Amino acid sequence: MRLVKQLLAVAAVALVGGQGVAAVEGNFFLTLMIGAVTAVLGVVVYRWVVRRTERRAPTELGQDGWDGKLGRGTLIGFAMFAAVVANIAFLGGYHVEGWGSPTGALGLLGLMAAAAVTEELLFRGVLFRIIEERTGTWIALALTGVVFGAIHLANPDATLWGATAIAIEAGFMLAACYAATRNLWVPIGLHFGWNFAAGGIFSVVVSGNGESKGLLEASTSGPVALSGGAFGPEGSLYAVLAGVVLTVVFLWLAKRRGHIVPRPTAQATATATVTQ
Repeated sequence: MRLVKQLLAVAAVALVGGQGVAAVEGNFFLTLMIGAVTAVLGVVVYRWVVRRTERRAPTELGQDGWDGKLGRGTLIGFAMFAAVVANIAFLGGYHVEGWGSPTGALGLLGLMAAAAVTEELLFRGVLFRIIEERTGTWIALALTGVVFGAIHLANPDATLWGATAIAIEAGFMLAACYAATRNLWVPIGLHFGWNFAAGGIFSVVVSGNGESKGLLEASTSGPVALSGGAFGPEGSLYAVLAGVVLTVVFLWLAKRRGHIVPRPTAQATATATVTQ
């Protein structure tokens, strides 16, 4: 029951925010403002619904040191995507043609903030965290990663390969990041840094959502394995490899820190179900 309540609460924020952004499409200032408000409201609603349904403080989204954790995650995400683009460019698959749109980048700043916050709260804060309690870390990581990839099939230029790549490089990796840190600020920052670097800086297609108008005027070319094709560089093998490397690193950290949750016994699962 708490899973459903928490999902509905955060999903409502994401839905309203998404509709607001769509309604002001083309207006960078309103997009920035609505995106920022959606991100903040998502955090407020998540904290409220966790307190209400679990009778505890949402320590995974605590205020102590949140800015440093968010900043570290953002740097990791930005560096990860920059490395992907650099490798694609080295083989001639990414081309900078000039300066793009600073105002477009500002609008994407708000849009990517809203997407990163609401998606991390939904998939890592609610789905992964609660499923992990029932099944353990490994099964929860696999299940939520696949679901995260699958929802990207709804994007305009989505492909089965693109959704599979997202499941591997983002769904698994971000869940592993949460398992390693046991807080949501780092994966939120990582998700934001990755997305904003893609759309707001390098101006490439983000998850099959069409061309972005960021700081650079750029284009991609070449085989799908190199450039990601219509889905964008996230469909590149370079992005998948980068995600796999980070997933391994985060899972190693999680194991070293004792954060891997074992699969509970049948009796413990039954007891947990009764107490929900």
